[in-house]
Amino acid sequence: MNILLINHYAGSPVLGMEHRPYYMAREWVKAGHSVTIVAASFAHTRHTQPAAQGAVTREDIDGIHYVWLGTPAYRGNNVGRVLNMVSFVLRLFRHLPALTRQWVPDVVIASSTYPLDFYPARWIARRLKARLAFEIHDLWPLTLMELGGMSRFNPFIMVMQAAEDAWCRDCDVAVSILPFTYRYLRTRGLSSEKFVHIPNGIDVDEWSGATSPLPPEHRAFLDQERGRGRFIVGYAGAHGMANVLDVLVDAAVMLKDYPIDLVLVGAGPERERLMARARAQGILNLNFLNSVPKTAIPVWLGEMDCLYMGLQHSPLYAFGVSPNKLFDYMMSGRPIVYAISSGNDSVRDAGCGVTVRAEDPRAVADGILTLYRASLDDRLAMGRRGRDYILARHTYPQLAARFLDALAQVPS
Repeated sequence: MNILLINHYAGSPVLGMEHRPYYMAREWVKAGHSVTIVAASFAHTRHTQPAAQGAVTREDIDGIHYVWLGTPAYRGNNVGRVLNMVSFVLRLFRHLPALTRQWVPDVVIASSTYPLDFYPARWIARRLKARLAFEIHDLWPLTLMELGGMSRFNPFIMVMQAAEDAWCRDCDVAVSILPFTYRYLRTRGLSSEKFVHIPNGIDVDEWSGATSPLPPEHRAFLDQERGRGRFIVGYAGAHGMANVLDVLVDAAVMLKDYPIDLVLVGAGPERERLMARARAQGILNLNFLNSVPKTAIPVWLGEMDCLYMGLQHSPLYAFGVSPNKLFDYMMSGRPIVYAISSGNDSVRDAGCGVTVRAEDPRAVADGILTLYRASLDDRLAMGRRGRDYILARHTYPQLAARFLDALAQVPS
C-alpha cells in the first residue's frame, strides 16, 4: 500500500519533534508499505531544520521518503507562523500533483495541529480515489479559544472552524490522539463510525538500545546531591506557559525544610523568568539544568527518585491528554506526581504514582511528600507498573498496526 502522510511539523530522531509521523511511518515501512511524508522545511518544533533548498527537497530517512516544501522561517506565535502555515498549504496544492504523478497513494493522511491542510489532502485524495484520514493532534480552533482567549468571531478562528467542519464531514477516518474528542467532534458533524482513538507512544528501541552518557554538568549535579543524601524530584521538558512551572517553584518553597531537591531540565520561553524568580526568592532546593540529548533521556529520568508532570487547568483537557513526556516518565520506571485535571489519567490507571489537583502547589508538595515517605520497594513497584502499562498499550508497532486496521475498514 502507498501511504501519503501530510504533517507540517514532521521530524525525525535527528531533527527533533514531531516524532510521531516518523515512528508510525517507520513501522509501516517495516510492514512492507511505501510511505511518503510531506512536511514544511521550517517548523519551530524541530531543534534542527532539514537541509532543504528551493520549493521542493526530497530526502530518504530510514526507508521513509520525505518531501520538504519550502516555507518561511518564523519565531514565536505571531503573524510569521500564520504565513508559514499559509505557505505550506498553498505549496501542497501546487506540488501534490507532481509528487503523485508516478507514485499514486492508496491512502492520504492529513496529520495536523491546525486543520487547513485537510483541504489539499481532500483534493488530492478525491482526484486519485484514495482513502482519506484526518489525524487530530489538537482541537483547533477550540484550543485557541479555550487557552488563547480568542473570540469565535475572530476571522482566523472562523477560517479554522470551517476547515474543522469540512474534515468532520468529509474524511473517511478520524484518528484522535486524545480519547474523548468525539464528545466534541460529534457537535461538528463527525459520525461515530469514523472515530478511532490511537494515542502517542514509545519507541522501545530507544530504551533498550545504546544510550548516551549524561553531560558533565548533569552527572556532577547527581553526584553532589546523592552525596548529600537528597531525594531528587525531576521535571524534563518544555518550560512554557502551559506547563505552569510556577506551581513547582511554589512547591519547592513549601518543601525547603525537607532533604528534597527539585530539578528542571529543558528549555523554553518561561525558563529565564523562572530562574530569575528562584534567585530573587533565594530558593536553594530548586535547580535548573540545560537539556540533555534525546539519547540520554532514559539515563537521566532513571536517576530521579520521582518525576513531576503538570499542565494548567483547562476544560479542554476533559477530552484527554496524551503527552509524550508522560510516556517517557512511565518507561523510566520512576513514580510520578501527576498534576493534570484530565478526562484520562494513565498514572492512576497504571498505579504508577499519585494524582493531585492541577495548578495547586500545596497538593503538588503533598504528592511529592507522599512519594518521599514511601518505601523504596513501593516506589520501585510503582515504577514497574508504569513501564508495564506502556509496554502493553503504547509501543509504536502496536499503534501503527491499529492505524492500518482503521484504514482497512474503509471501502476501497
